[in-house]
Amino acid sequence: MSESADERSDLERMLDDLFPYRRTTQTHRRIPEHGEDRDVLLSEIALMAKAEDAQGDAGRVSGSLYSGDHEHYHFLAQVFEHFAHANVLQRDMYPSATKFEGETIAMSADLFHAPEPVGVVTSGGSDSLVHALYSYREQAREARGVRMPNVVLPITAHVALRKGAHWMGIEVRDAPLTAAYVADVDAMADLVDDNTICLVGSAGDYAHGLIDPIDEIGALALDRGIGLHVDGCLGGFLLPWAEELGYDVPAWDFRVPGVTSLSADTHKYAYALKGTSVLLYRDAGLRSRQWFASTDWPGGLYLSPGLAGSRSGGLIASTWAAMVSMGREGYLERAAAILNTNDTIKAGIREAMPELAIIGDPLFMTSFTSATDAAGEDTLDIYLVNDALKKRGWRMNALQLPPALHFCITGPNTRPGVAEDFLADLRAAVDYALEHRGEPAASGAMYGFGSMPNGDETLRTVMGGVLDAMHVAAPDG
Repeated sequence: MSESADERSDLERMLDDLFPYRRTTQTHRRIPEHGEDRDVLLSEIALMAKAEDAQGDAGRVSGSLYSGDHEHYHFLAQVFEHFAHANVLQRDMYPSATKFEGETIAMSADLFHAPEPVGVVTSGGSDSLVHALYSYREQAREARGVRMPNVVLPITAHVALRKGAHWMGIEVRDAPLTAAYVADVDAMADLVDDNTICLVGSAGDYAHGLIDPIDEIGALALDRGIGLHVDGCLGGFLLPWAEELGYDVPAWDFRVPGVTSLSADTHKYAYALKGTSVLLYRDAGLRSRQWFASTDWPGGLYLSPGLAGSRSGGLIASTWAAMVSMGREGYLERAAAILNTNDTIKAGIREAMPELAIIGDPLFMTSFTSATDAAGEDTLDIYLVNDALKKRGWRMNALQLPPALHFCITGPNTRPGVAEDFLADLRAAVDYALEHRGEPAASGAMYGFGSMPNGDETLRTVMGGVLDAMHVAAPDG
């Protein structure tokens, strides 16, 4: 049976979304016989970068671009260039990596009130979470003989923990949330048993930006004799400045006695280049559980701090440079702008959009869902709101359970007029959703995408197909 014209056009549109350069650039499926001119390649790459940065630079993207300052990016790229070729595994050749990594760990430990600067620099938030989980698994195996490990966490804990648990044979025990959308500590207590390797809390969680009751979870961890990992990958490098600026920030870092490890992404609100995070431990004994050493390999003695072997010194050097060049004054200034912008958006929704309900009272993002009517039914389809915002040039993060959207405020969103433009367009998007009530929405809740099929209808096979498509060369235009 042949495809209809509509089916072909739908397929073409989907391919153009996935492979927007297939009609304008050459697709390489084999190494070219002769190398292409570098200036030509740089020109082509610059055009791609300019086009792809436009929406984010305009402040119309949630999260993703935390700095938005291209002069800052250029400075970090200059630092990166000096060590782009350096392998930090070879510290005899590149001892500067020890300075950069050690001082990044020390500055982070000071910021988060760690008793001593014990940690590692990883490749990102997921990497930090998986390594922490591994350390707790190994500690429980060696110290308590645990062979069927489980981890207890709230359902809003980052999905990377599930990925790590899946890889390492760790059972995930989900705790529900309270009416305030934070971890239910009593429910967590009921899930803990002799095979529990650790507890997890978020500061704040990816979906809603809320801080779990870390002090209560820490008390539970101490009572049960297990560790507590705080996932501050998203908010970690913003919350200390919020506290210093006078915002009400609940206890969440190493000042809470039960906290035994903490992760925070330097490539988010520390404004480093993408691909770095800091994982801190309360003591070196727990950190040593993630070390790997081999003494009987023909290739020689091998030592690695984690899963990665070779790592570019450029990222570690530029992360250090970001923190040192920003300084406390720079971080406070950025934090104030971000927090003020989020306050403006929260107030605008509460004052003028009764059809929406803000989830909790987050500091640096606004997560909102449909309000309910007297019968307890949703006032509107929040994904229709997302459809309308997308048409107006905004890229929100779509959530599920419950269906919601969030706007994670970053540097570009603090530019004059952006918050006001968003509130005006959100009001129009709400009106659109009311007018089209009952119609299917085009967008839904897929992590990392602004618009994908409805989350409840997205099957694993479809999701796998998306990943497949992202790892092939573009089909011919």
